Amino acid sequence: MRQLMVTLAGFALIASAPADVAIDDLAWLSGRWESRSGDRWVEETWSAPRGGTMFAFSRTGSGGALREFEFVRIERGADGILAYLASPGGRSPIAFTLTEADGTQVTFENPAHDYPQRIRYEREGEGLRATISKSDGSEAASWSFRRLP
Repeated sequence: MRQLMVTLAGFALIASAPADVAIDDLAWLSGRWESRSGDRWVEETWSAPRGGTMFAFSRTGSGGALREFEFVRIERGADGILAYLASPGGRSPIAFTLTEADGTQVTFENPAHDYPQRIRYEREGEGLRATISKSDGSEAASWSFRRLP
C-alpha cells in the first residue's frame, strides 16, 4: 500500500527495551510539526500523552490543495509494547510495533505490511528526520520536520 502516508515525528527516549518505553517518554512530541519541499507540505498535530495514548492527525498537500490525510495513535499493544497505529485516509489502522529505541531514535516495524514496513524517527537538534522503508532499509523515503509555534 504505497499510498500510506505515515505520520512522521521524532522521539527522544532513554535507551531501553521496547517494553520499558512509556508513552510519557514521548511527551515532547506534542504540538505541531511541518515539513516543506517546494510547493508540497506535510503538517502534523500531536496531542499530549494521556490515558496511555497519544493521538495525531496529519495532512499532506501541495499549494492550497489537500492531497492526503491520516489519523495516528500510539498506545501499548496486547503484548505490552508500544504500537504506532496508522489510519491513512481514515481506513482501518495498520499496526507497527516498537522494535528499537534510544535517546535519539525510535523504530516501529511491521514486516507483513507491503510498504512501509519500517518507520524510523531520529532527533536532529530541535527538528527531526523521519524515514520509512522496507524492513531491510531499501526503498527509503525521508522527511525533515520543524516544530511550529
